[in-house]
Amino acid sequence: MADQRRTERLDQPRAPRGLRLPRIDAETFGRWSEGIARGMGTANFIVYMTLVIAAWFAWNTLAPADLRFDPYTFTFLTLVLSLQASYAAPLILLAQNRQADRDRIALEEDRRRATMQKADTEYLAREIAALRIAMGEVATRDFLRSELARLAEELDEAAERRRKLERRQQEREARRQAGAEPLDEPRDDLDGDFAHDGHFES
Repeated sequence: MADQRRTERLDQPRAPRGLRLPRIDAETFGRWSEGIARGMGTANFIVYMTLVIAAWFAWNTLAPADLRFDPYTFTFLTLVLSLQASYAAPLILLAQNRQADRDRIALEEDRRRATMQKADTEYLAREIAALRIAMGEVATRDFLRSELARLAEELDEAAERRRKLERRQQEREARRQAGAEPLDEPRDDLDGDFAHDGHFES
């Protein structure tokens, strides 16, 4: 007794005592129960079971008395059907519980995906709204065309005035060389326009 107390250690868990039940894989048993419940819920099972019961009744009623294994009142048949029902009900409940768990997981996954899709849709809607606002502040193609056309007209007018001014200056220079132009010739209005615009100064 003293030696047994010395061998027991407090830092180690005590080995379980008593009857050890076999461990059953819940997933394997669940799949097996679903297969049984799925088979029992078909028309073939009902037809086959009806045929077996009818054959049972016929044999135990019409066969010779020494060959009947379950005579009238069919006690053994009642026991078999009761045993079948007692096992079928828990198996069907187990299959339903597993199906309910799968449905719950699928529902949670659908809810998660719906939440992600809603968030993505809201994000895209905000991005599209921001792009519309940004596009409203950008110059359009018609505006750029009108501005370029206006600038081209202004450049054409300035080039035309410059050509006229150069032609007049050439005429003045020719008159000056010929000695026919007076010294105090009034300044041309076209020269004043160029001097005022800053494009050319005489």
